[in-house]
Amino acid sequence: MRTAAGSGRKFAGTKRVIALIRKETYQVLRDPSSIIVGIVMPMILLVLFGYGLTFDVKDVPLAIVLEESSAEANEAAAGFRLSEYFSTTEVRTMAEAERLMKRGAVNGIARIPSDFARKVAIGEGEVQVVVNGTDANTARIVLSYAQGAIASWSARQQADGRAPAMGPSVKVESRLWFNEANNSQHFLVPGLIVLVMTLIGALLTSLVVAREWERGTFEALFVTPVRPVEILLGKTVPYFVLGMLGLGLSVAGSQWLFSVPMRGSLLILVGVSALYLLVALGVGLVISSITRNQFVSSQLTLVISFLPALILSGFIFDIRSMPDAVRVITYVFPARYFVTVLQTLFLAGDVWAVILPNASVLAVMAFILMTVAIRSTRKNLG
Repeated sequence: MRTAAGSGRKFAGTKRVIALIRKETYQVLRDPSSIIVGIVMPMILLVLFGYGLTFDVKDVPLAIVLEESSAEANEAAAGFRLSEYFSTTEVRTMAEAERLMKRGAVNGIARIPSDFARKVAIGEGEVQVVVNGTDANTARIVLSYAQGAIASWSARQQADGRAPAMGPSVKVESRLWFNEANNSQHFLVPGLIVLVMTLIGALLTSLVVAREWERGTFEALFVTPVRPVEILLGKTVPYFVLGMLGLGLSVAGSQWLFSVPMRGSLLILVGVSALYLLVALGVGLVISSITRNQFVSSQLTLVISFLPALILSGFIFDIRSMPDAVRVITYVFPARYFVTVLQTLFLAGDVWAVILPNASVLAVMAFILMTVAIRSTRKNLG
């Protein structure tokens, strides 16, 4: 008798959950904002961030001040002219180049002095490079490109046997691991999945649930036999499916639009993404259950989940370059762990020493947040 009664209660509970899922699915399909956030927004973000946000610097306007017409000076200048990273303009004097820099017409100056050939002959050749430091990051990149152009010229001198005897005898051979193309899109696009999952999981869920608190829908459910766990299951399953659909669109776009390599297991990617989506859903449910107001819920969700996912996750800014106090704070935000796993799976492969610790933290966060969400969704009108 007890077994039959218990089975009957479980069956009734399953039917209630299925009914709630069906009702919430209809609500999602009827709500244009859910479709926009879940399907259209991921593609818009992918295109905007993939094409619009890049750390690659090309066609930098550069003024070349050629103060002598020797073969050595012209060959050194050719290193800048032939580089794909520079768009060169030749001027006669340093004063003219400085005027161009002040007007913003050029971002850098390469000055080849009048005694360049003589100093090259004795192994003391120098090229002065002046870079606009308004944007410190771009300035560092342009400076490294200029150094690369000079290094290429020097290597040609060595190969042709025209370098002085005291020249460098060691050749430096550089190699890029994991991102051989040196393309910032390969670094940024995987991290973009974090923003997509956060939008769908946290922001969309918090808005929808808070709206139901405002409309009194939850109060209507409280007079039924439905339990808080069943209510949350009915709310989360449709948005979980929507989030995984957003993941699929993002991964497909990363391959078709940007040719980002996928060196890790797709199955592991789906599993870890599911964990992060549960965390995001838990954040949205907890915030909406506490605030019960759409405006407050949306603002809190942006501050607690979306902005940290954008700024403090390593998606754009290197966490190791942040101040110590900020670095400590980043450990609180789940996006940090998800970004690390994503970039590892896409660019390095199945590195378990990275995947397992970060996935474990996400699993613990998902369990804690879902537990808090269940306890905060009380069957009362308080």
